[in-house]
Amino acid sequence: MKKAAVQDFFTRLRAADPEPKSELNWTNPYTLVVAVSLSAQATDVGVNKATEKLFKIVDTPQKMLKLGLGGLKDHIKTIGLYNNKAKNVIAMSQMLINEFGGEVPRDRAELEKLPGVGRKTANVVLNVCWGEPTMAVDTHIFRVSNRTGLAPGKNVLEVEKKLLKAVPSEFMVYAHHWLILHGRYVCKARKPDCAVCTVRDLCAFKAKTL
Repeated sequence: MKKAAVQDFFTRLRAADPEPKSELNWTNPYTLVVAVSLSAQATDVGVNKATEKLFKIVDTPQKMLKLGLGGLKDHIKTIGLYNNKAKNVIAMSQMLINEFGGEVPRDRAELEKLPGVGRKTANVVLNVCWGEPTMAVDTHIFRVSNRTGLAPGKNVLEVEKKLLKAVPSEFMVYAHHWLILHGRYVCKARKPDCAVCTVRDLCAFKAKTL
């Protein structure tokens, strides 16, 4: 996609939703890291249901360890892969206490050291919590970037790097939200809703559902 089209693309998405927010519920950096790590291969709606009661009693790594592995599992057992995720959250909480004074680090490399936290999760935390211009590429962003021709790539890292180069700086803080929401509600995997898409004339997808 050419530079002028990219500018137009994000201008339209911004006009429709000027300040998009993460659909995950969180109260501080710690609960955000937990929520994002739980959201892998799960819906935000499902994670929010599981953490609604959890985050009322747990909002620090110390409180998470006090709750314990069994207590955490009871709260998140409706989420896919909950056993492994619970183990990671407990291990992550212990590491935060041992190595970071109980505080979530504001650094991608440090975040990626935490159990259950990969590059995508780290990017989400940096962007959502501190407004850093990162690009967390999930399945929605990967699909939208390739389907529209915005930033085609063979893997998520390739797409991430292309987006960081292509997206104008004025849009970077909210760009990953716009792309996720667009992929989740309009440019859907099985059948994109091209008829209501505000950027369909800029999109390179040949099989538009018009």
